Amino acid sequence: MRKTTTTPGAWRLAATAVALGSCLALALPAGAAGAVPADPVPTVFFGDSYTANFGIAPVNNQDSERGWCFQAAENYPATTSRRLADKGITLDVQSDSSCGAALIQHFWEKQELPFGAGTLPAQQDALKEDTKLVVGGMGGNTLGFTSILKQCSAKLREHPLLPGEAVDPDEPAGECKDFFASEDGKGWLDDRFQQVEWDLEQMLLRMGYFAPEAERVLVGYPRLVPQDTTQCLAPAPGQTELPFADIPKDALPVLDQVQKRLDDVMKKAAADDGADFVDLYGSTGSNTACDGANRGIGGLLEVSKLDLFGQSIPWYAHPNEKGRDIQAQHVAAKIEEVLNR
Repeated sequence: MRKTTTTPGAWRLAATAVALGSCLALALPAGAAGAVPADPVPTVFFGDSYTANFGIAPVNNQDSERGWCFQAAENYPATTSRRLADKGITLDVQSDSSCGAALIQHFWEKQELPFGAGTLPAQQDALKEDTKLVVGGMGGNTLGFTSILKQCSAKLREHPLLPGEAVDPDEPAGECKDFFASEDGKGWLDDRFQQVEWDLEQMLLRMGYFAPEAERVLVGYPRLVPQDTTQCLAPAPGQTELPFADIPKDALPVLDQVQKRLDDVMKKAAADDGADFVDLYGSTGSNTACDGANRGIGGLLEVSKLDLFGQSIPWYAHPNEKGRDIQAQHVAAKIEEVLNR
């Protein structure tokens, strides 16, 4: 069942350079110097459902196909912009192209929307020559985190509104810890991480080409599973489901290890390409899905603020309003740091 990707990293980089033009090497962004600019900073936000803040209502663009992105009107890009404005830093937001279910490749390819609702242009189309700041995060969908969750949960496999398929639906959900330690499960993960590495590399290169004067800030994912997984054995206040539903306790460290590995891959990709990184995993260990009233992550089956076809949509381990504010706090701090260099 293991699918091995044969495209070498060197070939992909060469192909990207050809596609973007021979001036690519000259187009990488230079570091900014001096104080925060007095003029508004032309900014583009990009990303997946963690940037769009799936689960928080109301959503933008409800009367168009972009409504299927479930981009919250008060997502962390909007909240970050207000935080910075309070400090005298004005972001001229040229676009927020974040969209639920976006893969990294949707930065340069169109995205098919669910239920045949249409397609969206590549997120890179929002970049302009005068863009000075590009901020957001992708990677979890390319990794296949929803498939990992469904590999470990029979309840999630049965839910009609939650996207993704189990890695191997023939393997019992209760045995997912052993599955990901097996040759097939480990091989699948290794392949997905390799794809994430390649795609992040290409995405960051494209940012440097299409917005050559922009500072690039890659935002990681908040931590989902706490170090002490016994916290996950009781529902949050006012809830009846456990934060991770029926995922076995012995599989929770596996989820955390996968997420930490993703965080490390994203951090390295940013460092290798001269971009900045917001390490949310490292700063949200006390606001996981299992931290009760302090949780910044809605439980897998905890009801979010959205509904679809008259049915409530679960948070599916996305930031709630508290988590959104934590994202905004750290992203705003990083932007301020970057603009003050």
